[in-house]
Amino acid sequence: MSEKQKHATAYWKENVKYLSILLAIWFIVSYGCGILFKDALNEFKLGGFKLGFWFAQQGSIYVFVILIFVYVRLMNKLDKKYGFDE
Repeated sequence: MSEKQKHATAYWKENVKYLSILLAIWFIVSYGCGILFKDALNEFKLGGFKLGFWFAQQGSIYVFVILIFVYVRLMNKLDKKYGFDE
């Protein structure tokens, strides 16, 4: 395997690792907080709404948008690390 292929393989493995972590976070927030932990979170209020309801309706969307920006930042760093930032 050439050096270029080794870099590309390492780059892809790290990219998949980042994607897996970020998607797991999104799953936990959207499914976990909005459905599984709804009853426990509904004990608290945010902006006049029960927290479980808020996560199901608004919070998971906000977290998703934040995760997009985190992914962009991570990928920019990864591109520079492996020399794909041109």
